[in-house]
Amino acid sequence: MTAVEYFQPLSTAGVAHAFIQRIHGIDVSHDKPEALQQLEATHREIRRDLGMADWPLATAEQIHGDEIALVDVPLDQDREFAGCDGLITNQRRVALGIHVADCCAVYIVDPQRPAIGLIHSGKKGTALGIVAKAIEQMGKAFASTPAELIVQLSPCIRPPHYEIDFAGDVVKQCRAAGVKQIHDGGACTACDLERYYSYRAEKGKTGRML
Repeated sequence: MTAVEYFQPLSTAGVAHAFIQRIHGIDVSHDKPEALQQLEATHREIRRDLGMADWPLATAEQIHGDEIALVDVPLDQDREFAGCDGLITNQRRVALGIHVADCCAVYIVDPQRPAIGLIHSGKKGTALGIVAKAIEQMGKAFASTPAELIVQLSPCIRPPHYEIDFAGDVVKQCRAAGVKQIHDGGACTACDLERYYSYRAEKGKTGRML
């Protein structure tokens, strides 16, 4: 069974999006590169079902840093941006992708421009303030105003399964940046291995949500 999760605040804003949960029946008990290779065909099929088959997919290398790639020109093929943990764009028909298995995928939407961002924020990225930096960069690149943004946090690991509540810190950082619409369903990846992959609970040998 393949489950795709949607977030109501983003749907209401008219944003095409998805959070692909655990895909049962695929062996992902490997390191990240091989696990992603095992999941690639199914992830691509889901993108097709979502109407994004011909949209280039921009992804980040995800090195647990705070660099953010600016995608301000059309892409003609899938591209991974090296050295980055986040992406922001004002380009239509470009899909942004972040792979997570306990870290948080943070969706940032400016419905007025339009412009979007997708950020990988775990313990390290949150400590570096990557989401606040993305909000600042969207202001510089697209004239986005924090008060008009919509921020949605994905399921991620939380206490007591993890030593800190970095999702709570992301919310605080967004509020401090001036964001008023912040949404977090509170789901914990390590609490529900039927729906989610968890790096911590599965000892590092697992798949990734996209």
